[in-house]
Amino acid sequence: MLPLLALGLTISLSGCGKKEAPAADHAAHAAAPAEAAPAAAATAANEAVVIEANDQMKFNVTKVEAKAGSSITLTLKNVGKLPKTAMGHNLVVLKQSANATQFATAAMGAAASEYIPANMADQVIAHTKLLGPGESDSITFTVPSEPGEYVFLCSFPAHFMAGMKGLLVVTE
Repeated sequence: MLPLLALGLTISLSGCGKKEAPAADHAAHAAAPAEAAPAAAATAANEAVVIEANDQMKFNVTKVEAKAGSSITLTLKNVGKLPKTAMGHNLVVLKQSANATQFATAAMGAAASEYIPANMADQVIAHTKLLGPGESDSITFTVPSEPGEYVFLCSFPAHFMAGMKGLLVVTE
């Protein structure tokens, strides 16, 4: 008990003697991390958007903005070098009501259907085929009419959990 009390006093006293920075400095410091790493984004208005997938299980574009009801073409390029059996990639756009985590978990057991679980196919708006290194595939579909955020992901086992996902942001 005594060591915990001493630790608490040490932590509470560690700020003593420090000069408080002006409020403007706090605001500038708080804003700095957000400015340092802008999200990769693309806007699509009847245009094609190219998204690259790599061996680090990342998409180079994590946000695509599109107008409700418009037509969009997403092209996925696997720029990795590892074989498809170890590091295949696809791009699956889910409906707004879909649970991305549940979908990705179910996809792990769906190798025969390129990691698109048959019992959850009704939750998919569109998807590419599973790609090996140097391959690409395009999907063209009508953007949902309901504004909001729609998750897109790679359903290859563990890729979604590693952060291979993004958002299709639908605007009016």
